[in-house]
Amino acid sequence: MNLKVWTKELIAQGVRIPSPFMVDIGEEVRPNRISTKGVVLHPGTRIYGEKTVIAPNVKLSEEGPVIIVNCRLGSGVELKGGYFRESTFLENVSVGSGAQIREACLLEEQVTVGHTVGLKQTILFPFVTLGSMINFCDCLMAGGTCRKNHSEVGSSYIHFNFTPQQDKATPSLIGDVPRGVMLRNSPIFLGGQGGMIGPARIGFGTVTTAGTVLRRDCPEGGKIISEATQNYKRDFVTGCYGDVARRVHNNIIYIANILALREWYRHVRRLFFTTQPTDIDLWSGVMDAINSAVDERISRLQGLSKKMEDSIRLLVGHKHQKKSLLIRRQVQFITQWPEIETALAGGAEKSFGTRQRDRFLKDLEKNVGEFCTSAYIPAIQGLKEEACTMGTSWLNEIVTGITNLAMERIPLCNVGP
Repeated sequence: MNLKVWTKELIAQGVRIPSPFMVDIGEEVRPNRISTKGVVLHPGTRIYGEKTVIAPNVKLSEEGPVIIVNCRLGSGVELKGGYFRESTFLENVSVGSGAQIREACLLEEQVTVGHTVGLKQTILFPFVTLGSMINFCDCLMAGGTCRKNHSEVGSSYIHFNFTPQQDKATPSLIGDVPRGVMLRNSPIFLGGQGGMIGPARIGFGTVTTAGTVLRRDCPEGGKIISEATQNYKRDFVTGCYGDVARRVHNNIIYIANILALREWYRHVRRLFFTTQPTDIDLWSGVMDAINSAVDERISRLQGLSKKMEDSIRLLVGHKHQKKSLLIRRQVQFITQWPEIETALAGGAEKSFGTRQRDRFLKDLEKNVGEFCTSAYIPAIQGLKEEACTMGTSWLNEIVTGITNLAMERIPLCNVGP
């Protein structure tokens, strides 16, 4: 279809395009995937990709040019400026100008992102707010109960997701899936001008002071953390990993949480997507993002395992006091990787917690009634505590079950909760 005709047709159908000659829509974009209700395409908008979906009341390029490639945009989404690729944004997400949001991001309802933020392989639960000038790739963040009580990342924050050994087996879990989906937990606050060295695990209710760089886990939550950078020197040998136990353990727990999230979407959130084409496409986008997250994390962990052979060789000649234990941990990791991968990718998550899942779904259906996308948040917020406990128990069974399946292959790498 001729692009100029395209634009004329969209204007005729009700899409607001103030400067038609400053908007570019690829010929591969499917016309029936752009809503004609309340959509505004400001000058500088460029829309590409056959998978792109634009729901009602979406606004693009209010503050600067927007490029979207194979993105699914839910109702009321506002992308004010930047580059967005192969990601999904659910209802009423707002992103400021200068953003770069790349593959496999999932931003759930009412997420707010400031200007000049970079995301990739990032999952943000409802209400999460990111300030400006942030790099927050390879994270899952939950926490908070509403827009006035939300988890927040301060401006100029960095999630350090690339190591000096040049690997990215570094995903960080900020909150968790089993409790986070219930929208009842204390928010997490990560102070501005700070950072986190992945892979890390941070519990609900954690507060970090401005300028703090997190180097340790705090899965129990409910703490205020202030860590000043320490000056120290130690030997650095390229390719020598030292103690990999915490890194491997945290990666496995992260993957287990993503698998729990996928089951949550399959059994719970699927009920809130209608049979309308836009909702079906949004659902596909969500599942693509979650599946990509699983594949990415397993691939990165596999890449780490392949580096153990060289690392072991270097450790043999090292003077580390715990050299023997470190070598045995690495040997166990590399030799048991095929079994670990099977535990993570074999679909075992479907068999954990089924009794709790079925009871939770009955309570959900009894208390909610008729489902629609916009009812998801009030439906979950309206659940009785007993039902929430049952749902969390189901998802915890998945996380614990998958983690144990993988970790029983490498007991030397088990570093506790």
